[in-house]
Amino acid sequence: MPLNQLSSDAIRTRIVEYLAPGHFCSGEVLGEQLGISRAAVSNHIKCLHDLGLDIYSVQGKGYKLAQPLILLNKSTIAAQLSNPGNANLIVLNVIDSTNQYIKEHQTELPNGFVCLAEAQTAGRGRHGRKWVSPYGASMYLSMHWTFALGYQALNGLSLVIGVAVVEALKKLGIVEAQVKWPNDIYVQGKKLAGILIEVEGQMGATCQCVIGIGLNVALPTSVTQIDQPYTDMQSILEQDIDRNRFAATLINELHTTMEVFEKSGLQPFIAPWQAADVYANKAIKLIIGQKTIEGIGRGIDNSGALLIETAEGVRAYQGGEISVRPG
Repeated sequence: MPLNQLSSDAIRTRIVEYLAPGHFCSGEVLGEQLGISRAAVSNHIKCLHDLGLDIYSVQGKGYKLAQPLILLNKSTIAAQLSNPGNANLIVLNVIDSTNQYIKEHQTELPNGFVCLAEAQTAGRGRHGRKWVSPYGASMYLSMHWTFALGYQALNGLSLVIGVAVVEALKKLGIVEAQVKWPNDIYVQGKKLAGILIEVEGQMGATCQCVIGIGLNVALPTSVTQIDQPYTDMQSILEQDIDRNRFAATLINELHTTMEVFEKSGLQPFIAPWQAADVYANKAIKLIIGQKTIEGIGRGIDNSGALLIETAEGVRAYQGGEISVRPG
């Protein structure tokens, strides 16, 4: 395609590719390469900065990324998958959300299809909360899966995906990752990742499931919108993270996990979930609307419900409106 016909998204992708090695590149050179004015380059740089890309400028030198960036690459990821048949994936630049992409295309997608993006403009977490999604700084991944048996086959899925994420992290050296009921991953008391499961369908009929994962890889220091303690892979391992390698590792783990879950449900994952429970035998409080229940966390039962021990004994709690906090 001629340069003057490139979309704004394609131009910004090209700019990031030029800057990715980590060296300075002037607005004049970028403009010549892309066939646009220096003013247009400046506007695109501002948009990238607004998307969370840690980029700065020095008069007389040009623009530079705060640190080199290896972009996600479909071919690189596919080459590292344990089963070539699992290479049904798409890598996008900027999107509203990867979950939304899967939802809009799910009727035409095969099981296990994965959508990855460099940035999200409308990423969401549990209860509709905004998921901060700076450019090239995290893993924004969504997988499509169809369940022929309907909603009843999904019991405990968010817990199972949590176990899969923990196992993938272990393979990259993060052995201290833990799960927080029902859908978060913690390391050293700080949030590393979140899981969002969205389902469409009817009881007793085939349902379409979107498994969304947001995982912090190397967040820029400029991030200020996160309202809780958080961490990222780079801080934990104290080294640069190969996002393509991790994407392949996570996709491999998700496929293996989903195949077991389809056949056997939650049961095979209860023990590993219990072993990784961040609140195991610790004081916690459940917030259910205006009500607060305090007690000791006792893991989950066979249905995936959270167990809490109070003076009245051990009770199970289940439901999307429950929030769990340290006691």
